[in-house]
Amino acid sequence: MSNQRIKTPCVGLCSTVYGDLVCRGCKRFHHEVIDWNRYSNEQKRAVCLRLEALLVQVMSAKLQVFDAGLLRRQLEQRKIRFVLQQSPYCWAYQLIARGARVIERLNAYGLVLLPEFRDWPLPQLRDGIDREFFLLSEAHYERYIAPQFLLQGLENKA
Repeated sequence: MSNQRIKTPCVGLCSTVYGDLVCRGCKRFHHEVIDWNRYSNEQKRAVCLRLEALLVQVMSAKLQVFDAGLLRRQLEQRKIRFVLQQSPYCWAYQLIARGARVIERLNAYGLVLLPEFRDWPLPQLRDGIDREFFLLSEAHYERYIAPQFLLQGLENKA
């Protein structure tokens, strides 16, 4: 990522306002959503890199990007927003998230589904990807973040 100001990963579907510890929209942790405007670029970049790594993990288990240049051209032609510095697997997510109901042939976008997902309708695949991405983010929170908050709470009581 460049040194330009890092924009928020928010997708306008925040669930942290309803008490979720992980946002169902952008998959950031509640404290990241709340404190985003106070974060340094380095902190924002770390959040974005974590989200990218989790999304790539999910996407690469479902499909293969065989022509990143074609995918990029298709996204630009259809005016689908994507982050150029991210993995083409993140670009593929943007494509499927926006076009699951209208895409007929993924290979026209430089993508091919892995054999075990070839019979899945794209809207069902999109929903499955989103659910798995959320579950990975939630597991990451529970494993690495929640214990720190618990520890801080115990230290504050002492």
